[in-house]
Amino acid sequence: MTAATATLDQKNLRTGIYAFMGALAMLGLGYAAVPLYDLFCRVTGFGGTTQVATEAEASRAEQLAQLAGGQTISIRFDASTSRDIPWTFRPAQTTDTVQIGVRDMATYVAKNNSSVPITGTATFNVEPEQAGRYFNKIQCFCFTEQTLQPGEEVHMPVLYFIDPAALEDENMKGVEQITLSYTFHKSLNANSEPSS
Repeated sequence: MTAATATLDQKNLRTGIYAFMGALAMLGLGYAAVPLYDLFCRVTGFGGTTQVATEAEASRAEQLAQLAGGQTISIRFDASTSRDIPWTFRPAQTTDTVQIGVRDMATYVAKNNSSVPITGTATFNVEPEQAGRYFNKIQCFCFTEQTLQPGEEVHMPVLYFIDPAALEDENMKGVEQITLSYTFHKSLNANSEPSS
């Protein structure tokens, strides 16, 4: 074996190691992409992703609301179901006018129209997208799966507030209404089957 062959073999080995490490890094990024994207959306409100707030944050917002002078905004409630879940799902009230920074509650109504128990999970967003970072939910049926027995109808509340910081955001100027949308899907973890 000549010195040139030995050097070429070392270069090939080094290149192979780099390629393998690159492939492992890409695989790791592939697995991390979904949770990182979810974190990004929750922090920035990207794509209309709403925020989750604590009671303490809601209390702070109510204190700031007093400084906002009682400004209000219209909230429109939207509901739908995917084709794989035989439920009727609707908001109890289509629109509401709320004071910015003050807690309010919306109620959605769901009914299982099948003859078997069905577990569903709700996805959600708000429009316009820039409002997502200011729409804070304290309690929501969307935080957990919901199981409805055959023919059961339930009223599901959402406790929320609009962060007064929205009043200082240039991107929120002119926004008179925020739409909160939910879509129920059959839970992938559930063993229930819809009736035909």
